[in-house]
Amino acid sequence: MNNMQNTPIKTVEPNTIKTTCAYCGVGCGITATVHDVDKRLITVQGDEQHPSNFGRLCSKGTALADTLTLDDRLLSPMYKGEKISWDRAIKETADQFNTIIQQHGPDAVAFYISGQLLTEDYYVANKLMKGFIGSSNIDTNSRLCMASPTVAHKRAFGSDTVPGCYDDFDHAELIVLTGSNTAWCHPIIFQRIKKAKENNPALKVVVIDPRETETCAIADLHLPIQSGTDAFLFNGLLAQLSKAQKLDLDYIDQNVEGFVDTLSSAIESASDIRNVADICGLSEADIHTFYEWFSGTNKVISAYSQGINQSSSGTDKVNAIINVHLATGRIGKIGAGPFSLTGQPNAMGGREVGGLANQLAAHMDFTEDNINRLSRFWQSDVVSSSPGLKAVDLFDAIEDGRVKAVWIMATSPVDSLPNANKVKTALEKCQFVAVSDCMQHTDTTQYAHMLLPALGWGEKDGTVTNSERRISRQRAVLPAPGEAKSDWWIITQVAKAMGFEKSFPYQSAHEIFKEHTQLSAFENTLDIDDSTLTKRDFNLSALTTLNQQQYHKLTPIQWPVTSESPKGTTRMFEDGYYFTPSGKAQMITVVPRQPKAPLSKEYPLILNTGRIRDQWHTMSRTALAPQLNNHKAEPFVELHPADATRHNIADGELVLASTAYGEMIARADVNKGQKPGHIFIPMHWTEQLSSKGRVGALVNPATDPLSGQPESKHTPAMVKPYQPQWYGFLLSRRALPIENVQYVVKIRGQKFYRYELAAETMIDDLSAWARALLCDNEKAAAEWVEYSDIKQRKYRGARFVGDMLESCLFISPSLDLPTRGWLAELFNKSSIELDERMAMLSGSPPAGREDCGKTICACFGVGENTIKSAISERGLSSVQAIGECLNAGTNCGSCIPELEKLLPC
Repeated sequence: MNNMQNTPIKTVEPNTIKTTCAYCGVGCGITATVHDVDKRLITVQGDEQHPSNFGRLCSKGTALADTLTLDDRLLSPMYKGEKISWDRAIKETADQFNTIIQQHGPDAVAFYISGQLLTEDYYVANKLMKGFIGSSNIDTNSRLCMASPTVAHKRAFGSDTVPGCYDDFDHAELIVLTGSNTAWCHPIIFQRIKKAKENNPALKVVVIDPRETETCAIADLHLPIQSGTDAFLFNGLLAQLSKAQKLDLDYIDQNVEGFVDTLSSAIESASDIRNVADICGLSEADIHTFYEWFSGTNKVISAYSQGINQSSSGTDKVNAIINVHLATGRIGKIGAGPFSLTGQPNAMGGREVGGLANQLAAHMDFTEDNINRLSRFWQSDVVSSSPGLKAVDLFDAIEDGRVKAVWIMATSPVDSLPNANKVKTALEKCQFVAVSDCMQHTDTTQYAHMLLPALGWGEKDGTVTNSERRISRQRAVLPAPGEAKSDWWIITQVAKAMGFEKSFPYQSAHEIFKEHTQLSAFENTLDIDDSTLTKRDFNLSALTTLNQQQYHKLTPIQWPVTSESPKGTTRMFEDGYYFTPSGKAQMITVVPRQPKAPLSKEYPLILNTGRIRDQWHTMSRTALAPQLNNHKAEPFVELHPADATRHNIADGELVLASTAYGEMIARADVNKGQKPGHIFIPMHWTEQLSSKGRVGALVNPATDPLSGQPESKHTPAMVKPYQPQWYGFLLSRRALPIENVQYVVKIRGQKFYRYELAAETMIDDLSAWARALLCDNEKAAAEWVEYSDIKQRKYRGARFVGDMLESCLFISPSLDLPTRGWLAELFNKSSIELDERMAMLSGSPPAGREDCGKTICACFGVGENTIKSAISERGLSSVQAIGECLNAGTNCGSCIPELEKLLPC
């Protein structure tokens, strides 16, 4: 896909650049071809040589070229709403931090950063805060997705090490996907598993998830587990492995400690399968099947993601998974191991440089030796000596005044943190808020005193590390727009202005990467019996001599990269050596516990949040690509039919969802795949796009006591019908300010904006209101076509400029409104025919024209009704046939599970 549309292309030789995707932790390689630099016109396709994706891209990656618009970009520094120079912005930011540090100490300031940053950006931010300001109050939004695996890895392995690699999926005989809607959240991994299953029909897939998601399309067994009970299930598995004599006692004896206590605790908490079934809400037969498959299969991968991590007991859940792999020796081997699927493109890179408040750089913890080592390397005598405030605690400290200045980089905590209304209050109170971002208007930038324009994807240069420890280059495809700068440059300039000039001399990302590799290798060897071992897992010693040209040409490589493994390391722990004092892995005693927030009569449902297929985080990038906005166009509440009946909710109606922390309005999606008693609401919508769609305001702020990761998958909630006086929608070629309407969702189309509307007060004069809203000050002659039924309170109106449709508005006291697809198509026409105008007034498509329906295939823009018609009229009986007919499902494959559901049984 591309953003070229019908714009003429300059007749110049295209420039092709290899880079890396900006979205999930899969880390897909991209080949970007630049056609017109001035117009920012590029095309993207998957890099067939990149080992993470071998040319495949998901719908989001495919649409990256369409996100390069400069609409709403922050292109100049701004202070209190006024544009200023970079010199003043740097000086003001440095002065604010220095003044507060002098008056209140270093712990009165903080950085809150992001897995969207490149490793080089992350490194400099962490160095400034922990090495020279002398505080550990730097945390990252990776706290919200990857903190629990980080702690669990350290407890088990002595280091934050992901053992396996993507190649293992090709060799596994059993793949357990737990707490992961892989089909939507890591689509390229899902397609790889699907292909492995086609190549090896004996491969079994188990999906453990309260929801029957699209991932279940390839599942041989789906376990719809009760929210929060995963540790019971895996403790029970460990107990059954012992009972079935399927433990690898030789491996345990040679490579593992803590086995006896861990097994004893597992047997005590979960030896009775009936009890496990009752707690987990599963059938005994299904649990037996899962346990037998695991017991009888050597090559087992247990891949887990946010459904495990985002929990007040997330660390224990991860360790319960790791325990069964250590006890069976299914780790460090081809096709076997626990596998953490990271959320963001550089969540792992951030962990490498100490982006979390409880880490030092280069995978070092807060020990006296490590603090002294960093002090020597950075030549600083103020290196922080203890962990800082984790994300939730950090914003609590801002709210109560302990932290008086915060610098937020590449993230929007007003949306993404739990109990997000409290984050608003915190930023409103904060003495100084600086925000580095690409976008000028976000829910967080509106609270900033200082706005610092940063580069976005396609403009940045540096490295990222994916889920399998693979470092890839993210290269600039286009020049920096306006006055936007690299994050590392902004941080470096502020560091210099704060008085640390000698320690921040960087002129390029390469210089920072080189220092980063040197630190990874610094005092990182251990002599044991005349053999030299690596003391710390993260080691890039073989890359320390890279010059600028070599850095520019760096190809994807998995760390560690040392003299013993100069081409990288595919798989860790193959030799049974772990990074603990004893060199042995540690099995961790896990005492399962239920989520901290119990259900009640007031809040009887369990709210679960997560991603959807075509959107990313707070949509500041993906919402710019029209083709990504049609599959799920509005915030929605997915609930089981039984719960819908119980709460008097019909499919497609608006719903008010509430918790003890906040409320929101969203569209009801009644779905049998949802577990009774649970609801799912996506995380993506912000107040910039939806007046009442911000789910972060509802989420439970309880955290894991070890990792600080929030309980985003379990918040007691209530839903009830939202009953406005009228419903409506608006299509317009211009973005419009809409006031005094309680429910507004803004959706970007190809040549228009779509607004879904609902309001609690009826409008007396619908025609006058419509004209006031849609009129502009242009002198161009406009023509109105209207239909108004005063008695039924219905209105349909359209505004034409020349022969082109400029805008149209439909209002009704009920949900009886026209479908949107055929109306959207009219914005592609230079002239609207008479029958089309009449159809607009009638609210139905012209005779012989069918609405394409909601988008199923985002890559090719194929709608549900189009697919259904092709199936019926052409007798299509397979996904392959649909692809051959309509192209649907032939690119990223993310829509294939939905295509399969449309086929006749």
